This record gives sequence, structure tokens and C-alpha cells, in this order.
Amino acid sequence: MSWLSSSQGVVLTAYHPSGADQAVGDSHAKGGEEATSSRRYGQYNMNQESSTKVMEKPPFDRSSSQDSLDELSMEDYWTELENIKKSSENRQDQDVVVVKEPDEGELEEEWLKEAGLSNLFGESAGDPQESMVFLSTLTRTQAAAVQKRVETVSQTLRKKNKQYQIPDVRDIFAQQSESKEKVPDGTESQSDRTNENKYQGKDDQASSPVGEKELILPMPEEAPASETDINLEVSFAEQAVNQKESCKDRTQKGKGDNASSTHFRLPKDKTGTTRIGDLAPQDMKKVCHLALIELTALYDVLGIELKQQKAVKVKTKDSGLFCVPLTVLLEQDQKKVPGTRIPLIFQKLISRIEEGGLGTEGLLRIPGAAIRIKNLCQELEAKFYEGTFNWESVKQHDAASLLKLFIRELPQPLLSVEYLKAFQAVQNLPTKKQQLQALNLLVILLPDANRDTLKALLEFLQRVIDNKEKNKMTVMNVAMVMAPNLFMCHTLGLKSGEQREFVMAAGTANIMHLLIKYQKLLWTIPKFIVNQVRKQNTENHKKDKKAMKKLLKKMAYDREKHEKQDKNTNDADVPQGVIRVQAPHLSKVSMAIQLTEELKASDVLARFLSQESGVAQTLKKGEVFLYEIGGNIGERCLDDDTYMKDLYQLNPNAEWVIKSKPL
Repeated sequence: MSWLSSSQGVVLTAYHPSGADQAVGDSHAKGGEEATSSRRYGQYNMNQESSTKVMEKPPFDRSSSQDSLDELSMEDYWTELENIKKSSENRQDQDVVVVKEPDEGELEEEWLKEAGLSNLFGESAGDPQESMVFLSTLTRTQAAAVQKRVETVSQTLRKKNKQYQIPDVRDIFAQQSESKEKVPDGTESQSDRTNENKYQGKDDQASSPVGEKELILPMPEEAPASETDINLEVSFAEQAVNQKESCKDRTQKGKGDNASSTHFRLPKDKTGTTRIGDLAPQDMKKVCHLALIELTALYDVLGIELKQQKAVKVKTKDSGLFCVPLTVLLEQDQKKVPGTRIPLIFQKLISRIEEGGLGTEGLLRIPGAAIRIKNLCQELEAKFYEGTFNWESVKQHDAASLLKLFIRELPQPLLSVEYLKAFQAVQNLPTKKQQLQALNLLVILLPDANRDTLKALLEFLQRVIDNKEKNKMTVMNVAMVMAPNLFMCHTLGLKSGEQREFVMAAGTANIMHLLIKYQKLLWTIPKFIVNQVRKQNTENHKKDKKAMKKLLKKMAYDREKHEKQDKNTNDADVPQGVIRVQAPHLSKVSMAIQLTEELKASDVLARFLSQESGVAQTLKKGEVFLYEIGGNIGERCLDDDTYMKDLYQLNPNAEWVIKSKPL
């Protein structure tokens, strides 16, 4: 694709392979002869001005100074798609995923189950008290998203004449509405509105008004880009509503040029950045429920349809390497390497590619020979787990082709059956900021095996891009090559118009680009969601405390005396402004730490590690972390830049423990 800058605007140039195109796959393997083919170029002028003629160049004649979006980058996409189609013709017995079309209300019912709200309907309905705590922490847009689905399910159940009681949705949300009128919940507080205003000016400049649906493509990476922090403190859907409202009284400005060129940074948070993997499983489950509701609320606000799908029948192998579900692969691999989270074959293919050097020109773009790839697959299936496979026989481009083949032939897509369409729909969101917000939530929602494997893939792709001066593979070149493997392989049989196909190609390549470039941000749990989890835990503790109080009364315990003794013990143990940090696996197992304005988690770790011997200190560094445990959080691994006094004020009842991360 080319960005041809002129006074006439921006021209998008796409290459579409015609039926007379020749295979590219074997051309490089057989002496490097380049296949000649008839080519058809379709031009789309964004300003509807006269199009500019683009001269054809040799497929891999790239200079290191080229823009990441040049007239050949879309050709990379279509060539890769053609290679995928040809390779699929040579593969037999591919696994088939059957996606069930949901009946009326079934989609919403499944959504409520995924969001942890199944007791709002069906046989368990009638006593929704368990969900009241959860609902009390929702923002107005999140509550609206839930209410909309509950209403649909209720109407469907009434039509089906179910015998059990169906709660009126107004009863479910009445209590929440009353409480919010009296005291706004934590996610809609005045301080959060202040936070929103703090980011609003920057975001407005970096975004086009909501409702303008256009194709947002990344600018050439050499182009200067403005930088701004992305707002993780306020609900994404609430931000979209505020932006929508602010646009009503404002003349529409430019159409996203600023949005595509803005670079979003991960903001510094004094209470610490929470990454995926930092929370205990029980809290992570709550995060996933909230992420689904927030994603749905965001799509509702922006008028984008969010449809989850479900694979109801999957013909899969229960052993082997290719065409095997990730969960099955990991079960096999964990017998060999306990605790492994990424398939061993996946790791080995990446390792083999890197052994050949990441400076190889055309890495990932130039395919291996189709027949050789087929033979290698069969040999790997037979010898990989026996340890007798000869990796020296695998050429670098063959290993890259095998890696892409592995991704394509997963019985269910790496981005999951449930959320593949939602990932694809990200291209329809109006601004780059909202695309990143949606991707952030979708990454959180992926199953652990899919998310971990995707992360390993993206980290590898970034290492390839880091060598772009030698291999001529910029972030957009890599995105163009990899997008069909992640997004299109499960929809190759679908018929679509040429222009729709082009928009899908450009859109998914853009999503791939964002996934690669913003890994750190996308693997971060937004602060507003962590705060909602904290609030849920606090409310649940209050509920448990009330239940315990009744129990103690029945058992005739002197609760008041017990609490007084416990309080006195704690006060004597830890003076005001001091925390006690436990480190059961280090030489110094406990230490009282005075809180100061500048004290960070890294400083606490350093004090403990300074007590270790030289060798032990080196071994422990990077292997042990400071954890916040209890209070309003289950368990949270702290990043080094967490300011301890700020976090203590947020969670004064927490315990502080130094330990290693679980596998």
C-alpha cells in the first residue's frame, strides 16, 4: 500500500491477485527465480481526486530508508494470502470448526454467563443478591449494557413460557439506581471526572469525533508523531460518551489524520501498573467479567455490533503437533516440561528462525518450498517428541513457513472462536485510541493458552522488526504478512466483494500493527477495572463480616473483646507510618519499613536482597517480587515503580510479602 503525498490527498493502492497469478511459494526455493504474473492494481483515493499511477517494482527490492507503507506492502498481504490458499490445497484432513448461529436471546444468555451474571435469569433467578455487589460497582454505561441483555433474555424466556420466575429487569437495577443517585460509585466520582478532563483535551486533539467510521491506517513510521498518555483511570465507554457529547457542539474537524499519527504511552501510576499475570486467579476472573461488560458497553456506545460465537462441534486430533488444540498441546508438553505455558513446537520453531539470524532479508515474507514444508510436517509429527528430529535440515524460511502454518492450522483461531469477529470489528472503531482500548479488553478476555502464545508470537515479531535495517521488514511489512495468518485463515471460504476484501485486508493489517507496536499497553489491566475489583472485594468483605457477626452472636462469643485484643496486638507490632514486609524465602525473613513519599517497591526489594550473599543476591534478583496481599485485593504482584505510601493509603489492610511468581 502506498501513501502518495500530494496536494490531491492520500491514495491507497492495493494489489489483488488475479486468477492467472503464479505461485510464489516455490519460486525462491528453486534457484530464486521470481515468478512473473499479471497484476491488477485497484486505487482508492480518500479525497476522491484523480488517482496517481503507481509503477511496479520487483517484489523484494526494498531499501532500508523506505516508508513502512509503500506501494508493495499490500502486495505482501495478497501474496501471503495466495500462499495460504495454495498451501491449504496440499494439506488433507484439516480440522473443521462448526460455529453455531445463536437462537433469539441465546447470545445474550451466553453473554450474561460469561459476565458472571447467570443468576439474573433462568432457574437461579429470583434471588439476585449475589450479583448486587457486582452490579453496584458498574459504571452507567456498563450497567446499561447489562440491562440491555437482561431485558432481551427476559423477553425471550417469557415467549418460551418458562415455568420458573423471571425477575423484572427494573427490580434488578432499581437498587443500583437509588444508590447511585445518593452517592456516585467510585468509577463515576468527581475525581474520575477530573481525571477524564485531564486527558480529554489531548484525546480530542488526537481523535476524530465519534460516529465517523473510516479506515484508520498507521502513518509511515518515519513520520513525526505526537505523544500522549492513554487514559486508563476512567471507563473507556464513559470516555466515548463524554467525547460524543463534547462533539455535539463542535464543528467536525479533520478526519483522523491526527488520530493515526498519535503515539499513545502507558501512563505512570503511583499505585503501580497492573499487568496481566499480576493478579490472583480469583481477582483475574472478576477482571475478565468486567472486561467483557466494558467491551460490550464501548461497542454499544459506538454503535458497533459485538457478536460472540461459539464452536459447538470441533473435529480435532488428540495428539500430534499440527491441527491440535492449544490446550491438548500444552497437556502433552507439560508432561515433558512441567509448567510450560507455550507449546514446545512453537518455541522451537521461533528458536530455529532466530538461530539463522534475524537479519535475513525477507524473513517471514519469503516462503519455503511447499513440498518440503509438507514433508517436514510429517517428519515433525513422527519424531519431534521422540527427540530424533534433525533440526539442522530445516532452513530458516522453512521454519518461518512452519510457524505460520502452525498458527493457521490451529483447530480454533489463536484469537479464539468467541472473539475473532470482535478483533476484526476493531477496525470499525472511529479512533486509534478506541481501537487500542478495545484490543486491550480483548487481550484480557482471551483464554490463558491463547494469550500466552500470542504474546510469545508478538515478542518474536518485535525482535524481527528490531532488525529491519538488515531484513527490510518494518512493522507494517510484518503486519501485512502476519495478518492473513491470524485473521483470514478461518474465513477463506467466504465470498466478499473486492472493495470489502481490500478494506478487511487493510483493517486487519492495521490491527496486527497495533498488536505488535503496543504490546506493553495491551497487556496492562486498566486501573479503573482494578479499582472496580477492589470495590467488589471491599463490599464482599462487609457482607462476610455481617454474616460472621451473626454467627458469632449465635455462638455467644465476645466479639468486641476479641477485636480489641486483636487491634492492640497489631498496633504494638507495627507503628504508624511503618509496614512490615515478610520474606519467608530470603535470609532476612521480616523487616519493618518506614514509609516515605519516595519509597518504591524496588527500594524495598533492594533492602532485602542486600542482606543476601553475593551469589544468592544475583540469583534472587529478577526472580522475587513484592506482593500486596489481602485487604481489598486478593493478591497483586507490584511493579518496581510502585510508590509504597500511595499504595498503602489505597489498601491499608494489606500484607506485604516478597516471593517468586508462580508458574
